[in-house]
Amino acid sequence: MRRLSFPTLAAVTILIGCVPVENQRGYVPDQQALASIKVGMDTKDTVSKKLGDPSTSATFGNDVWYYMSAHVEQNAFFAPRATERNILAIEFAKDGKVTDMHKYTLADGRVVDFATRETPTRGRDLTLLQQIFNAVPGQIGQAAPPNPIPGGSGPPPVPGSP
Repeated sequence: MRRLSFPTLAAVTILIGCVPVENQRGYVPDQQALASIKVGMDTKDTVSKKLGDPSTSATFGNDVWYYMSAHVEQNAFFAPRATERNILAIEFAKDGKVTDMHKYTLADGRVVDFATRETPTRGRDLTLLQQIFNAVPGQIGQAAPPNPIPGGSGPPPVPGSP
């Protein structure tokens, strides 16, 4: 009986470690409240009362409120991945009335490839070994050259001398 319980316990422990951790992030709007919003009738105040404060709002251009949510899974130590994403965009006119509503999902998203431009530096690129050996002052068997004092002339002062 004891021999069977340890392998069973080990297998259960391994399987529990493989179960993904699921998280619901962001705002999940109530479907009834969402259906009650009418284009041209509701204002910012009524939308705020029905759905609450938005996740974010547009910085430039039209006055748009965004309500965002995502369902995220993470297996063990791997990076989390979104399995579901919903974005509700509500556009407002200048008078504060709703002009349009859009729903976006994970399928509507696009991958953005960031440019990884680097500013070149002067000098030469050193390998790890070159960096290590260049950090050692002087050559083996030779005395290290004196370090010049920035802005001064001559070798640095010897400790203990006047």
